[in-house]
Amino acid sequence: MKDATLRQMKVFEAVARHLSYSRAAEELHMTQPGVSAHVRQLEAHTGVPLFEQLGRRVHLTAAGEEFLPYSRAIIQEMREADEAIAALKGIRGGKLDLAVISAGYFFPQLIAEFRKRYEGVSVRLDVSNRDDILRHLAENTTDLAIVLHPPEHTDVIAYAFAPQPHVIVAPPEHPLARRRRIALADLAGEPFIVRERGSDTRLVTDEVVSQTGVRLNISMEIASTETIKQAVMAGLGISLLSAHRIGLELRLRQLVTLDVEGFPVMRRWHVAHHAGKRLPPVAVAFKSFLLQEGAPLIERWVATPSRKRIAAFLRQ
Repeated sequence: MKDATLRQMKVFEAVARHLSYSRAAEELHMTQPGVSAHVRQLEAHTGVPLFEQLGRRVHLTAAGEEFLPYSRAIIQEMREADEAIAALKGIRGGKLDLAVISAGYFFPQLIAEFRKRYEGVSVRLDVSNRDDILRHLAENTTDLAIVLHPPEHTDVIAYAFAPQPHVIVAPPEHPLARRRRIALADLAGEPFIVRERGSDTRLVTDEVVSQTGVRLNISMEIASTETIKQAVMAGLGISLLSAHRIGLELRLRQLVTLDVEGFPVMRRWHVAHHAGKRLPPVAVAFKSFLLQEGAPLIERWVATPSRKRIAAFLRQ
């Protein structure tokens, strides 16, 4: 093992995370033969195979499973060493490693604003659903995660930094579009389109059902908010979505929000990290940036309904 290189371990970790040589090659900007060569070299150093391929699927061997946490620990230690040196020079570089739920629509703007303050910072942004992000935190493969529902009673620390309103959306020609103060029970017979289980939006939907006792007529489950919007526009049903996701469609009159009693449902964005994580300086700076400036920046950039409700929510 003494001749194994950090590059080989990074390649191994990427293949192990994706269980795919081609996806690892894409992430690392390498060719697939180059990825395979690095894995073979590392296997030569370990003396045992780290992967096995059954049909078209790649699997970790028992040795690979055993070696994975050690390789991640080595990669992280080297990264923290780089960040510590960078901190001595001031934060004018470093790599910001973020995981964001699939509602990561305004985060590029937040990142751009942050990079105006700290030149030279590079960013790796992983867009996943909530379950995948919590796994990334547990496996120490990301510095910070942006979620709506931080887990309870775990080793994750979360800080609320901005409100997130959710509304019921429909096509403009929907019969309920002109009605006011609609009871949620009146929507029970409407075909309802929902996100997949494990997503933050689905958690909000399930919470509304649990708290009100109203059973929705779920007609479709789609693992993409953009596809849900298109389905609603096509008249396939109505949906509960983040108000931050529909600003353009509202302005173009492709969607409308229904005036449902109790809405918008308010939740909060959280920035989270593992309790035992030693955050690199660039991640500490980004967390501070979100806590101090995230809410006003998001409100400035994203048109949302019920601004008075959001302001009252922020004062709570």
